[in-house]
Amino acid sequence: MGVVGVGNMGSAHAMNMFTGKIEHMQLAAICDIDPKKQEWAKENFPGVPIFSDYNEMFASGLLDAVIVATPHYIHPEIAEAGLEAGLHVISEKPAGVFTNQLTEYYEKARKSGKVFGIMFNQRTNPLFQKAREIVQSGELGQRKRLVWIITNWYRNQKYYDSGTWRATWNGEGGGVLLNQAPHNLDLWQWIFGMPKTIRAFCTCGKYHNIEVEDDATIYAEYEDGATATFITTTGDYPGTNRLEITGDRGKIVLENGKLTFWKLPIPEREFCFDPEGNKPTPEVIEYVPDTKETAHIGILQNFTNAILFDEPLLAPGFDGINELTISNAAYLSSWTDNSKVTLPIDADRYEELLKEKVKKSIEEQGKKEFTGTISDTAGKLIDRWSVNW
Repeated sequence: MGVVGVGNMGSAHAMNMFTGKIEHMQLAAICDIDPKKQEWAKENFPGVPIFSDYNEMFASGLLDAVIVATPHYIHPEIAEAGLEAGLHVISEKPAGVFTNQLTEYYEKARKSGKVFGIMFNQRTNPLFQKAREIVQSGELGQRKRLVWIITNWYRNQKYYDSGTWRATWNGEGGGVLLNQAPHNLDLWQWIFGMPKTIRAFCTCGKYHNIEVEDDATIYAEYEDGATATFITTTGDYPGTNRLEITGDRGKIVLENGKLTFWKLPIPEREFCFDPEGNKPTPEVIEYVPDTKETAHIGILQNFTNAILFDEPLLAPGFDGINELTISNAAYLSSWTDNSKVTLPIDADRYEELLKEKVKKSIEEQGKKEFTGTISDTAGKLIDRWSVNW
């Protein structure tokens, strides 16, 4: 396995591979353009070849597969190059910055015959898996509403100052919706399905000295009348993580590390118009998993097993377009007077507006000197991306 990009996340992946935490996976090579990161990699992964050009690494014959852990804009470019080189590919989230980036990339992935995944590590959490099972099986009945308050993605200014690409339109392409919340946007659609329309309010630099949004509220509607509300920020401390999903057969709540299901014996529509006003008593079922999410290690293990043993992927790379569509729609709504945006979005219009922001970003920011360092706790930082109740 090769790793392209050894920033916070790439270094954690490399450390997990190097220390043997993924069965049947071996760290074979590392690529990064930053000489300081190359030196750090040499010190921490003795004997592992280091490259400055990912195409050279792909052509080296050392790899079966690669994980792309670079800044967002170049995820599709590098992943596509890996597929063209005959490698299995897994990309960090998000799949890209705007959906137009994925058209040719996904087509090549389909034709490649290679295993193609994305790092949606929170799909390994048994609580989210249980929620999906209840909703998808019909046990919750006709869906009504999803409400997710996910405000415990707290980040301080030091985090945003750790790299020149962070929290800029030209470097990152977005804020909390594109960096932290892709996991939650993915879980929203994975559990509850893709909406038909979106209206959003995104506030840039509300709590930090950054040019992208650090506070966002999304309201979505479905063709069957269901709705979803999604509230997120990196500016609340302490924050909240509460997911509530309602159907006509009850509701489920995920909070504080457990799932509670208030299960109705009959659909709500059947007793709503009861002339006597009778209401059934819901059965209360609590689910506390006896295992924890396996997170990044679990996704990499599943990716390995898919290559070697044909195990179905928990997070196929093609799923990346769904959460990216939601975040693109939210931005498009926010940039057009909070208008209602219908999915699929006008991808060309979105790309046009994003390019305007990128141009302004470059003009205002220029090229700033990088002042951050590779953390000496790489590998431990992975806890940051675990579900935080």
